[in-house]
Amino acid sequence: MSMIEQVSLGVTDDRRAGRFWAGALGYVRRPPRYPQDEWIVLEPPPGSTGVALAMDVSKSPVAEFPRIHLDLDAGDRDLDDEVDRLRELGAERVDWQHYPTEPEPGQLPYVVLADTEGNRFCVSGHRRAGTFFG
Repeated sequence: MSMIEQVSLGVTDDRRAGRFWAGALGYVRRPPRYPQDEWIVLEPPPGSTGVALAMDVSKSPVAEFPRIHLDLDAGDRDLDDEVDRLRELGAERVDWQHYPTEPEPGQLPYVVLADTEGNRFCVSGHRRAGTFFG
């Protein structure tokens, strides 16, 4: 059975995107596989689990409604604190018109952001404040 080895993000500035995602996820850059290997692939730190994230230089425009996006979990951090941390790293809030008016049973609140390259992603988690979406 197949399994996901890595996810590749289309970016225009692979170094900037690599810095953002390394800071966002606490990942480290994979060592070069051969001389002059400049491919930026981020991996979980040694002893941690997770899927690698590669920066794939692309000239394709960013999609407003991407067919694939990343969903992050804020873990034990307050969702708004985690969103603020990601924004300090360079993420921007997305004016997302599709937040549900009522949460589905068991659904955590989430916020839609864009990374430094404009790629959309979601962050979900628990909130101390009373708002659910946005």
